[in-house]
Amino acid sequence: MTHRHQVDIAIVGGGLVGASLGCALAPLIQARGLRVAVIEAAALPRADLDGYQPSFDARASAIAQGSRWHFQTLGVWDEMARQARSISMIHVSEQSRLGATRLTAEELGVEALGYVVPNAWMGQVLHARLAELELDWHCPAKVEHITPQADGHRLVLSDDHEITAALTLLADGGRSGLKEQLGIASHEVPYEQSAVIANLEVSQPHHGVAFERFTRNGPLALLPLGRDRMELIWTHESGTEGATLALSDADFLTRLQHVFGERAGRFRRVGKRHAYPLSLITADEVMRPGLAVLGNAAHALHPVAGQGFNLALRGVMDLVAALEQGLAQGYRCGDMVIMNAFEARRVHDRRNVIRFSDGLVRLFGITHPLLSHARAAGLVGLNLAGPLRRTLARRAMGLER
Repeated sequence: MTHRHQVDIAIVGGGLVGASLGCALAPLIQARGLRVAVIEAAALPRADLDGYQPSFDARASAIAQGSRWHFQTLGVWDEMARQARSISMIHVSEQSRLGATRLTAEELGVEALGYVVPNAWMGQVLHARLAELELDWHCPAKVEHITPQADGHRLVLSDDHEITAALTLLADGGRSGLKEQLGIASHEVPYEQSAVIANLEVSQPHHGVAFERFTRNGPLALLPLGRDRMELIWTHESGTEGATLALSDADFLTRLQHVFGERAGRFRRVGKRHAYPLSLITADEVMRPGLAVLGNAAHALHPVAGQGFNLALRGVMDLVAALEQGLAQGYRCGDMVIMNAFEARRVHDRRNVIRFSDGLVRLFGITHPLLSHARAAGLVGLNLAGPLRRTLARRAMGLER
């Protein structure tokens, strides 16, 4: 038997973006009695904040200072901060070149340039907040079919429910095929690179320093976690990552030490290693009447500048701001007045971040010797040019658009 429901908003995807969106909608749910459904394909772990134990192998995300302020607005940052590690300095360099630049929180007058938070902990905190809200949960459940209607979209779920939503928000990472069902194409530009991800134990405290090192095969980043732990994002040319994954732990650490050097000390232990291909993927449409596409479903970026989730979170906050303004003016969820206002808020930020991230990958991916010298000089110059360095840092922190 099919159970039919009508809701104001359906969030497809209960991951970090979808959960942040649900938390951001809390004031509208409480003030206007909006009915919101969340559909998530994977069973979610119980949000046991007191019993949470950090895992050595847990993936983590870099949260910009601007995103920290958004989480503060959502009322979840104080809890999230229990497992967050602050970034006090970012050290940027290029392999085999002397040029380098350093960005510090002290120089910018902020307590941190950003924070590194384990994804599992971030998810637990967000879902603990969602558990306090009046939401229609469908989990685990998949949206098998989505069909536009005059009053929104009809969603047929795998749990024998059928939902009609005035506004449907796709925050499913783009993996569900729903964009394709709706005829929304995506443009993909492969970087011919893969990222190897792992956690490391280092021989000395990192003191909150994050490293970005541009190598011959692509960027390598180290993010501070525990006192002597860091997360590694190591870019490889496509096809070469398999050999790195197959190395013994000792050989892996030796090779990494050779590429990175000893700025962070000696690498003493490595956890589970994962790899995934890197591409710039952008949806050709991010909004329609009664529909918005968010997060990786809208734009998947190279991790070089750590901007993907931060860009998505700003999209979440701008969408909720457009909804709040539109509802106050008497429009219904999904009305094109609201959707156009949302896109007007997002378009410049989205284009600028995509251009910056993609340009950085391509600039440091060119191996011409003269350009290599120019890049090295540019890093030295950037280290000396305080105002320019501070402007770029504030953009990366989400404090300017």
